[in-house]
Amino acid sequence: MTGRRKAAQQKGLAPGYLPALDGLRWLMVFSVACFHYWQISWWTPEINVLGAKVSLAPWLRTGYIWVDGMLLLSGFLLFLPHAQRRAEGRDSIEFQGFFRRRFARIMPSYALNLLVVFLVSALPLGRYANAWHAVLDWLAHLTFTHPWFRFSNLNTPLNGVLWTLGVEVQFYLIFPLVAKAFWKKPLLTYCGALAAGLGFRAYALNQPDSAMLLNQLPAFMDVYLNGFLAAWAYAWLRRNMADSRPTRLVMTLITALSVWLISRLILGQSAEVGFQALRAGQMVRRFPLSVLLSLVFVGVSLGLHGIRRLLGNPVARFLSAISFQFYMWHQVVAGLMRRLKIPASNSAQPHMTGERSWQIPFVVLALAISILISAAITCFFEHPIARRISGRKR
Repeated sequence: MTGRRKAAQQKGLAPGYLPALDGLRWLMVFSVACFHYWQISWWTPEINVLGAKVSLAPWLRTGYIWVDGMLLLSGFLLFLPHAQRRAEGRDSIEFQGFFRRRFARIMPSYALNLLVVFLVSALPLGRYANAWHAVLDWLAHLTFTHPWFRFSNLNTPLNGVLWTLGVEVQFYLIFPLVAKAFWKKPLLTYCGALAAGLGFRAYALNQPDSAMLLNQLPAFMDVYLNGFLAAWAYAWLRRNMADSRPTRLVMTLITALSVWLISRLILGQSAEVGFQALRAGQMVRRFPLSVLLSLVFVGVSLGLHGIRRLLGNPVARFLSAISFQFYMWHQVVAGLMRRLKIPASNSAQPHMTGERSWQIPFVVLALAISILISAAITCFFEHPIARRISGRKR
């Protein structure tokens, strides 16, 4: 056992834990949340860069694309233990307890969120046409097939952001098969996933309405496999590349270049006009974005220690730990605040009038409340139940 692995286990962390990814996970989840806050508040802040005012509008308007990054990170982390086994020269791949751990991680918190939204929002507001509509919506969500149907995806009275979990759980079901195939035939499997992703998105681009096709599992297969490939690259480099200042500098430079190229993709996406053009732009940019983010994942994990510490500090670790709950609850909290008129505003449509005295407090309060709720649910609900189901003592 390496010194690094011993240190990780002594801290109660997984052997493959990469601290820098904590910061990246939170930044991506936070970016998605900021997009949703912007949709409600229309607050578009500016920052001062060398005396010039730079609007954050492109970043805010394209915050939805970071869901792609979250799924990419999932693929990276799912395959990382297996990539490390291969780098260590082991000739087998194992999935013992995989589905039990995934169930413990996802299902209790997911069901809690659905139940609360159903009782607090969907029912009181009469958002279901009839009881059968509610039953169908619940069945679709509980079977994680809700991304397949318009009534439970685009038009659900429940939590709209949960389509991501539908895609994620669908991928969990095939993960052992895909991982085994990638282990045995990496090039063939990667090319197959690439063909599936590019081919499905090409089909979607030629449809008059791609709303129901944009975020289906086949449209993300190459994204997930880019995560696999990045995990494999990291494991190989970690074992075979000298951990010296020059190599760390090279990895940091690769990261910086990738971040700059990602910023160009964001600017291009922000310039798209119309829902169909926005969806088309996202589908066209999905593959290059996942490639560049893969380089960022590997680059920050093997780059300069200062970057690793910046992204892997205790605050980032805490925010990363609650990010699953935060992702599920942030839009629910913001929507409820808007309905209850918290905080109060001077006009009926404060977002349209640009009422800063409402916009800024709204965003800050929504963020603070969401973090508090997420921390409480993580500590007192998610973790205890996950430990009980998975059989872990701590």
